[in-house]
Amino acid sequence: MIGLNHLPKTTAKKKKRVGRGYGSGVGGHTTTRGQKGFKARSKVPLTFDGSKIKKSWVKRLPFLRGKARQKGSPAPLVLNINDLAAVFSKGQTVNLDALFKKGLIGKKSSIKNGVKILGRGKIDFPLEVALPCSKKAEKKIIKAGGKIANEKMV
Repeated sequence: MIGLNHLPKTTAKKKKRVGRGYGSGVGGHTTTRGQKGFKARSKVPLTFDGSKIKKSWVKRLPFLRGKARQKGSPAPLVLNINDLAAVFSKGQTVNLDALFKKGLIGKKSSIKNGVKILGRGKIDFPLEVALPCSKKAEKKIIKAGGKIANEKMV
């Protein structure tokens, strides 16, 4: 037998719509924003810290000069294992100088950004890689009998 406590709920309270007049239940012209001031008028950015300039978070950041202060560090040049397999042969060492000589990378851009080896492709012979590699690339190179001598990004 079904009791009163098992009846479906038919009365659901609707969400109050803020700022739709006095009859909406919440607010008239101020609508929960208080009175006057920056926070009452528009969307407040996350950076807003009141009007105190001497203690604001902007003043606490380090001052970096020049136009490039907003730019992040450049991404490294990316080479895949299949690129190395096409150009190098068994037992050769893969480093920046070897990549310049083979024409895979430019000298200025690689020195500025660095080079990283990624794991797309197959390799069947051992190589000695002296560059930063992804984990997938490291597994494939070691599985083929190669060595990895990781260097920091140039």
